[in-house]
Amino acid sequence: MRILVVEDDVDLNRQVCTALEDSGYVVDKAFDGEEGHFLGDTEPYDAVVLDIGLPQKDGISVIEEWRRAGRNMPVLMLTARDRWSDKVQGIDAGADDYVAKPFHMEEVLARIRALVRRSAGIASNEIEIGAVRLDTAGSKVTVDGMALKLTSHEFRLLSYLMHHQEKVISRTELTEHLYDQDFDRDSNTIEVFVGRLRKKLPKDFIQTVRGLGYKVAKQ
Repeated sequence: MRILVVEDDVDLNRQVCTALEDSGYVVDKAFDGEEGHFLGDTEPYDAVVLDIGLPQKDGISVIEEWRRAGRNMPVLMLTARDRWSDKVQGIDAGADDYVAKPFHMEEVLARIRALVRRSAGIASNEIEIGAVRLDTAGSKVTVDGMALKLTSHEFRLLSYLMHHQEKVISRTELTEHLYDQDFDRDSNTIEVFVGRLRKKLPKDFIQTVRGLGYKVAKQ
């Protein structure tokens, strides 16, 4: 899953990015509204963490412009605790949720997980397909109750496919959602990781749809 963090406080931006990366997300970051708006308008994200009080362009304007352009990725808004009016404006502008500063990082992570699940139509922290169970909160995967040892790249790829069960996902879409903007989009990395995952998962769990991509189907 790929997340954009738009926060002008350098230390807070770093803390949020580090927490997200430690939880298995790939993260792009921006430090002002103009840069954040550009990234959100040109790159595919599974969720955005967006501060309201940004230089160059405020967060409310950024959300409004994204929504007018048809950008529907979930947005978690960061607000000052005593500015309830910002929360109302943000939700009305198209934000999906908010958290007030100062906040516990665990709350941000929980809200991001919830937004990603909701976007995929999933209610629980655990996604179970046949013998495979993925715990989004604990970043763990089990097969028939036995823990599966995965690299961070393998986990991200499997997580994305399982969040989009029955949907055919192209290699391009996987690359865009699993790697940051500087990743070499022409590499065969996706095929390599799919091959490694297939050796660890039940037979035919990840299916190839010739000429289109991959999917995880109901078992």
